[in-house]
Amino acid sequence: MLIHPQLDPVAIHLGPLGIHWYGLMYLLGFLSLLWLGKWRVRRNPQSGWKESDIDDILFYGALGVILGGRLGYVIFYQPVYYLGHPLEILALWQGGMSFHGGFLGVLAGMLVFARKTGKRWLNIMDFVAPLVPIGLGAGRMGNFINGELWGRTTDVPWGMVFQHSDGLPRHPSQLYEFGLEGIVLFTLLWWYSSKPRPIGAVSALFLIGYGTFRFLVEFTREPDSFLGLLAMGMSMGQWLSLPMVLAGIGMLLWSGRTGAKS
Repeated sequence: MLIHPQLDPVAIHLGPLGIHWYGLMYLLGFLSLLWLGKWRVRRNPQSGWKESDIDDILFYGALGVILGGRLGYVIFYQPVYYLGHPLEILALWQGGMSFHGGFLGVLAGMLVFARKTGKRWLNIMDFVAPLVPIGLGAGRMGNFINGELWGRTTDVPWGMVFQHSDGLPRHPSQLYEFGLEGIVLFTLLWWYSSKPRPIGAVSALFLIGYGTFRFLVEFTREPDSFLGLLAMGMSMGQWLSLPMVLAGIGMLLWSGRTGAKS
């Protein structure tokens, strides 16, 4: 049995102000997208992409993550509560972000970028998809540092006791997600996108990969206390991930028939 290290969630204290590890993880995710995107542009100057495009992608993507992530949490997880406390929707410092909402927000942000630049939306998503998993992994590491979103009780040797839980060893599901949604998904997408692929294929692989990894990890993750398990014994995260996998499979089949390269 392991004990959670109980790190201070505030990384840097500046008098009455504090810079939280979770915020730094978001910053790391955004900076990794910026660096990796510009590196790819420099490696392939005939791609039609400019380094300034990556700056715009970061701007619209960050807006999509923050606005979509918060609204997704409000709508998917606690709509009744926030209907009665609408001003708390703006209280981001209280926590409460949804990956699936952030994902929809990024889709919308990239649609705005596509209209601004005249680029094809799916081409943009194929370019962006391999740049995202590092940020996802960083976010999960932020959850682990905060000691939140822990897993279900377990008797595996690496079961971990978290400070604000019931004292029972639990799966460190944040680390499972860090490994699968961060490292493994990044490696898979970076390798797959290193060669020309049919348009939409890289985006499809992201949907299938993330949806599958999230669905599996949810079996070890403690369901939200205010929701519990839903129909068929599945969590909200699993129900939101299933459409991603199905859409990814459909998009992959479609992309193979187009013949157009991304």
